[in-house]
Amino acid sequence: MHLSILSGLAFVGTGVSHMLDDGAVCVETGFWANARLASDGPSAEKGVEAAGSVTRLCQNDPSVGQRAADLGGELPWLLFASLALLLFSRLLTTVLRQGPFTEAVAQRLTALGWFVTIGTPVTGLIVGWSQSWLVGSMAPVVGSGPTVTGPMALVLAGLAGVILGKIMREGVRMREDLEGTI
Repeated sequence: MHLSILSGLAFVGTGVSHMLDDGAVCVETGFWANARLASDGPSAEKGVEAAGSVTRLCQNDPSVGQRAADLGGELPWLLFASLALLLFSRLLTTVLRQGPFTEAVAQRLTALGWFVTIGTPVTGLIVGWSQSWLVGSMAPVVGSGPTVTGPMALVLAGLAGVILGKIMREGVRMREDLEGTI
């Protein structure tokens, strides 16, 4: 519970401080990933071509939309983490109060699993779209197509939670049936 509160405070603090900040807004893009470096760039051995990988774009006097889009690259993951930690905290509290193999624990584990499974790509899409829009606002030639960013492996962890919740629910039912026959 304390970690979810701390993440929530980080979410609010980051949002407020970022919107009140008057500094530059920067974003990285891989649009020019295969561009050759200028001839005065780093020297390489004979037969080796040097190419750029990531371009960093910075706007010194960003608009409100650019500042909000930059914030959209940070806040969604903080919000996702704080809500996931809150659900996890509720799961642990239920385990401590009722024991690990109960219907309530199975429901909470399934809910956490679905939240992580669905929330990860949605959060990644929001962050990816924000960063893509920000790049497009600074370099219109790049375009601003939606992308999905972030650790998509969390979807597998969420699905594992859903599956384990369903297995636990079935185990609870089997135990209740067994107790009813004895």
